[in-house]
Amino acid sequence: MSTVLKQTIGRTYLLHSSFSGARALSGKSGHSIDDIQKGFKGYFVHKNLMGLNPKLKPVGDLKGKTVFVSGGSRGIGLAIAVRAAQDGANVVIAAKTAEPHPNLPGTIFTAAAACEAAGAEKAMAIQMDLRDEASVESAFKMAAEEFGGIDILVNNASAIHIEPSETVDMKRYDLMHGINGRGTFLASKLAIPYLKKGNNAHILNLSPPLDSTLGNPIWFKLTGTAYITAKLSMSLQVLGLSAELRQNGIGVNGLWPRTTIATAAVQNMLGGDDMMDRSRTPEIMGDAAHAIFCSDAKRNTGQFWVDDEVMVGTGTHDLKKYRVNPEIEEHELIPDFFV
Repeated sequence: MSTVLKQTIGRTYLLHSSFSGARALSGKSGHSIDDIQKGFKGYFVHKNLMGLNPKLKPVGDLKGKTVFVSGGSRGIGLAIAVRAAQDGANVVIAAKTAEPHPNLPGTIFTAAAACEAAGAEKAMAIQMDLRDEASVESAFKMAAEEFGGIDILVNNASAIHIEPSETVDMKRYDLMHGINGRGTFLASKLAIPYLKKGNNAHILNLSPPLDSTLGNPIWFKLTGTAYITAKLSMSLQVLGLSAELRQNGIGVNGLWPRTTIATAAVQNMLGGDDMMDRSRTPEIMGDAAHAIFCSDAKRNTGQFWVDDEVMVGTGTHDLKKYRVNPEIEEHELIPDFFV
C-alpha cells in the first residue's frame, strides 16, 4: 500500500512536468514546428562516434535509496520515478495533482501505485505546493521521517507558457518564475541537509543546456523571453549548486530531451497524433536519469546532459526502442527546444 499524505492545496497552476518543449508552440507565438526543424542538425550522425563516457560509469544501483520527485504524477517525472522503483528504491511523488484531470492522466496516488508495481521498496504520495515554502518543507520532513533520509532530488516540476514579451500577462511570468526558478531553488535548498547525509547523493534539474540555449537567439524568439529565462534559472542553479556542493560529494546536473517526448499533454493539448508519432517515449528520460543517479556524484557534477547522449555514453547505441513509431527515422523526430 502506498503511503498517502495530503497537504493544503494552494492556487491551481499548470505544471508541464517536463512536457517536451516543441509541444507548446501556441497560436500567439506565431511559430510552427517547422521553425525548429530548420535548425535541426542531425544529432543522430554523432552517436556512432561516441564511446563510453567515464563520468557515467556506474558505481551501484538505487536499491534502498530514497528518490524525491517533484511533479512526478505523470509524464517524464513518472518515468524517472518508475525507473528508480525498478531498482527497489523508495520513491516520493510530491506534486499537486490529487484528483484526476479531465485531459491529463495520473495523480500522486496512481503514480505511487505505479512505482510500487514496478518494484519500489515503498512509495509515498505527498500533495505539495511548490510555491509554498511551508508545504515544501513539510514534504521533505515527512519523506525523511518515513525513509530515514533522502538520497536523490529530481526537480521535475515546471510551468510553461509560450508568448511574446509584449503581450504576456505578468501573472504568467510570475507563475513560471515562481515554480521553475524559485520552486526549484527552494526544493534544492531544503533538500541539502538531507542530501549531505545521503549515499552518493544527486540533484537533477530538468533544464536545458546553457551552451546550446544561449548560443542560438532563435530560442528566445520561439519560446518568448518569459519562459526561456524561467528555464535558464534552473540551468544556472545547476552551475551554482554544483560548485557549492562539490565539497560535500553531492552531484548536481541538468537533463534535457533531444526530441519531443510523448506525453498526454502533447496528445491532448499541444501536438496531437502527428507530434506523438514523431516523439520518443518518456522511458528514455527515465533511463538517462537512472544512469546519472548510478554514476559517481563526486565525478559527475555540473554537467548538462541530453538524454540520447547519456544513453550512448553508457553503451546504448540503438535508440529505436524509444521511438513511439519505430518506422519513423531519427531525423524525422521532432526536436525539443534549446538543443
